[in-house]
Amino acid sequence: MTTEQRTDDWVSGYDLILAEVGETGRRLTREEIQARRTLGERAADAGIPLRTLVGRHLAMTREHWPVTALTPAAVDGVLAAVEQSVDAFASGYERAQRMAVRQEEAARREFIDDLLYGRSDLGRVAERAERFGLLLSHAHAVAVAVGPEPYDETDPVPQVVERALTGRFGERSILVTTKDGRLICVAPADQGEVLLYFAKQAHAATDGGQVAVGCPHPGAGGVVQSYEEALNALDLAERLDLDEPVVRSADLLVYPVLTRDRQAIADLVTSVLGPLTEARGGAEPLMDTLIAYFDAGCVAAQAARELSLSVRALTYRLARIHRLTGHNPAEPLHRYTLQTAVLGARLAGWPGTPL
Repeated sequence: MTTEQRTDDWVSGYDLILAEVGETGRRLTREEIQARRTLGERAADAGIPLRTLVGRHLAMTREHWPVTALTPAAVDGVLAAVEQSVDAFASGYERAQRMAVRQEEAARREFIDDLLYGRSDLGRVAERAERFGLLLSHAHAVAVAVGPEPYDETDPVPQVVERALTGRFGERSILVTTKDGRLICVAPADQGEVLLYFAKQAHAATDGGQVAVGCPHPGAGGVVQSYEEALNALDLAERLDLDEPVVRSADLLVYPVLTRDRQAIADLVTSVLGPLTEARGGAEPLMDTLIAYFDAGCVAAQAARELSLSVRALTYRLARIHRLTGHNPAEPLHRYTLQTAVLGARLAGWPGTPL
């Protein structure tokens, strides 16, 4: 079957319209316009290029030009009918394409929800994943980026990040999307450079937003686990005031241990750091001192610079902490107890939030 024969199915009846218009000079009826739209929709569903179909309309116009259309008015009437026919056909074609895009977007959104929530049949999710470029038989890791404002897939920021990734790596079994206002990237575990590049691009595109990377895990359930790890890492980074552009859940595994037994950590904070509340000015200045001291690797000079203090003033504060708590930050065993208590306090929001 030739291309012309195939496309004739989608311009059926057009020659009859031309003949009648040539004789009567009438406009297309509502039923005829709807019929042309329907043909356009079906042609789009069949995957016939619109350019080919418009060309066939024009070719048929030449082939079936009414012999009675001799006057300027008659010619104008035929051309008006051609315009109506092609416009209605293209309108139906475009409508079908929009519907297809919306259906594809809905299917993609549904898949992403199922993939990241893990509430659907994981076997079915794995089957659907291939349609979107993921082979869930392999291990994957998830990176999550948060910015100053929420994003969805129609926003420029996710589109910029996705274009950067596909431009650098091609399709390469990468999924870039959004969820709950955050940017998400799912990539094979053996392609760690993809998530690093995503983190770099997302950090820049979100004007300094933070990115968390979950650990790699196999299967559809592994994607959910990695996603939740990345979310938890972002939550911990916020609670601990971690300002690193990229945080890895693997580097924060100790913190969930501290939060599993809230009563135990509350008892530790109260017994070790509670005496700091007796200091003039309250516990907060001394807590800030301990945080800066531990963040500086217990280097007094660096911690003093961070707090805009002299080394002597910092040393005085550390001595004050020793006297109040009985724990010396300079001694390894005491330091471990103090640092664990400080981490627990930061996770619990103490002293701003009562335990």
